[in-house]
Amino acid sequence: MKTPLSAWDKVQISRHVQRPRTLDYVRVLCEDFFELHGDRRFADDAAIVGGVGRINGRSVVIVGHQKGRDTRENMRRNFGMPKPDGYRKAMRLFHHAEKFALPVICLIDTPGADPSMESETRGQGNAIAENILVMAQLKTPLVSLVIGEGGSGGALAIGVTDRILMLENSIYSVAAPEASAAILWRDSSKAPDAAKTMRITAQDLLEMRIIDDIIPEPEGGAHNDADNTVRLAGARIMHHINELSQMPLSALLDQRYQKYRVMGAFTTLSTSQTNEGDALPFV
Repeated sequence: MKTPLSAWDKVQISRHVQRPRTLDYVRVLCEDFFELHGDRRFADDAAIVGGVGRINGRSVVIVGHQKGRDTRENMRRNFGMPKPDGYRKAMRLFHHAEKFALPVICLIDTPGADPSMESETRGQGNAIAENILVMAQLKTPLVSLVIGEGGSGGALAIGVTDRILMLENSIYSVAAPEASAAILWRDSSKAPDAAKTMRITAQDLLEMRIIDDIIPEPEGGAHNDADNTVRLAGARIMHHINELSQMPLSALLDQRYQKYRVMGAFTTLSTSQTNEGDALPFV
């Protein structure tokens, strides 16, 4: 029996430096893979990798965040925080997948989009918004898997998919627990409390019907048996892709629209039903 883990424990495991990255998934799952580079506008962002590969004889497009294993590689990959060029490279691959009727697999592992002045000046917010719009309308099956951290719009920019999967010890949140603690309590040391309150674990998100499937990990995390974890994740991804591929395109797009329309449902009470100063309840 696995040792029960707190939300903060899972935050730490999701960030483990030896956790399998996107290119590890490509290495284990793909019979062949051709990486595509550049956004055809400005640069090739190493924080996003992508290309065309073959899994179990089926051609797919794979797009994912890529962190490093050491300081040198993390500097080159910007610690997995994409700049606008990375998101535009991803969008180029999405259009390529649609043109050739290839399903898309997105592997999410980022603390967030690059927050630098340079990225903001070159349209970071616009790049993220364009990706969300394109993915919402893309005429091909889309499956995403959170393999580590799923941080804010940096994750959502490649996460608007028909099926959302998470590894057992991954997280998906609007902001890092440390940042949320600093905002809510003006004390980043309360990050463990924030992680629990925010309900950012795979189990919480499945219960809230935000994600669709959880991939088990070995005791202590995916890095303790990386190849087998990747193979299990690959099998679940292809299962969902095969299911989605059987659907008529119009039904696929309608189901994707409805999936995101029902997220975040809430109820409100009129002022006559609440005492002054009471917070309105959210569901």
